[in-house]
Amino acid sequence: MHILAVGTRALLLDLDGLDQVMNWHAALMSEPLRNQIDCVAAATTLLLTFSTPRAATQAARDLKDFHPREASTGDARTVEIDVLYDGADLDEAAELMGLSREGLIEWHTSTEWTAAFGGFAPGFSYCTPSDPALARHVPRRASPRTAVPAGAVGIAGDFSAVYPRQSPGGWQLLGTTTTPMWDSHAQPPSFVQPGDHVRYRAVRELPALVDGGQTPKHSPARLPRLEVLDAGLLTLFEDRGRPGAGNLGVTESGAADRAAATTANIAVGNPRGATVLENIGGMSLRALTDTVVCVTGASARVRLGYMPVHLARPVLITAGQTLTIDPAFFGLRSYVAVRGGIVADAELGSSSSDVLSGLGPEPVRAGDIIGVLPRSAGTTDAQLSNPLRVSEKDGRTTATLRCVLGPRDDWFADPVADFLDTEWTVTADSNRVGLRLDTDAPGAGSTTVRRARGGELASEGMVAGSVQIPPNGKPVIFLRDHAVTGGYPVIATVIDEDIDIAAQLPPGARLRFALVEGLAEELTKEEDHEN
Repeated sequence: MHILAVGTRALLLDLDGLDQVMNWHAALMSEPLRNQIDCVAAATTLLLTFSTPRAATQAARDLKDFHPREASTGDARTVEIDVLYDGADLDEAAELMGLSREGLIEWHTSTEWTAAFGGFAPGFSYCTPSDPALARHVPRRASPRTAVPAGAVGIAGDFSAVYPRQSPGGWQLLGTTTTPMWDSHAQPPSFVQPGDHVRYRAVRELPALVDGGQTPKHSPARLPRLEVLDAGLLTLFEDRGRPGAGNLGVTESGAADRAAATTANIAVGNPRGATVLENIGGMSLRALTDTVVCVTGASARVRLGYMPVHLARPVLITAGQTLTIDPAFFGLRSYVAVRGGIVADAELGSSSSDVLSGLGPEPVRAGDIIGVLPRSAGTTDAQLSNPLRVSEKDGRTTATLRCVLGPRDDWFADPVADFLDTEWTVTADSNRVGLRLDTDAPGAGSTTVRRARGGELASEGMVAGSVQIPPNGKPVIFLRDHAVTGGYPVIATVIDEDIDIAAQLPPGARLRFALVEGLAEELTKEEDHEN
């Protein structure tokens, strides 16, 4: 077992194969370490996240003498999934495996599979043959699809899985199923659990969509406070998110700029993690009753009628008045808190809209009514300042993100020269899942980060702040709605305290990375001391 630092609050454990991963995962799920938040299993690694840097450092010490028992499989369930083998890649996959179409279907259906771990998306379970001798390695597609339909059954590497909802994907598609893989209102919500035995059954036609016991959403009681006149480019409900659900393939999500959301709530007397509106592009709200709101985040003009409103200051809006937030001068996201706490439909205990998984409420639209809890919140006399930590230069948003190298910086030729010494530009295809970076230095061409080794990295756990380097050499910084697992090496991890800065970088913004000492240096010092 080898311990790698991931930023300042997470550890990646390199283990000796999937069996060891499952043993460690079972042990650390049943008896978590002190201040452990999440435990995400992957093919050969285990990602542990913690609430503080100190907790991560202490866990690294404790794990050196940790020896879990072999995980028990006595209570494993067996689940069956009906598959219509009509996949777009069935013939190509058969050729890659040296089988006929019928031979591939026979192998896939006669093999008993074991669900090893969740990841990528809610309900996506990586299944491996229970008998390792039956494993057949199949490469991913050279060009991933931008949209794989819900219910697609695929194989890649040594694994098989069902896509629970439409999403991008590079697996070889063998067929289709109508068995629902995810139901947020069921217990457990994922149809296939780690440790379950899975059997695929070939059918000539699929049965009607199985009712997964989905419970209708019941909107909680709420007092109407505001009507949305204009929702801007994108307005979402966000709160503290869904920490600790990585085992289900559910990322933490939550407000992209947590400091801004927290400041807005404190200003109006709400709990720090109450639901807020997260807006891009400006918005307009009309008060239905007298209420108190606060706007924070991006540098933008805020008006109550014709009267200017300061950021991070509570303001009383009387019935009939309109609050207008203009598009940002610099920064990207604005946050609106309403005294009493905004009420929105919740999934897995959170009202956060996760744009990757689709969990949470739909985006806010013009005509929607924003309601609050039917109780009064306390007031506050706190003097607050807007926590925006980006700046403006030559009409562009600029920022510096502090980061820690690793856990996979050894995959790259010269990370300091290629990565740290470059001024990067945020591209237009960025969102809450991640920032995609490129360079636009005049006459310099496009800088890329060069790899020192080839091959594919087995999928492993990711955190918000992970900076992946795909084959094109252009960094991607994961934000709050990132995938739970990923297959590209992570050259560095933005520290947790600076993810809020990344969330405020619009397309065209420029940024640099600044290296800081973190958990990796602590682990290196301890290893040197022991040696």
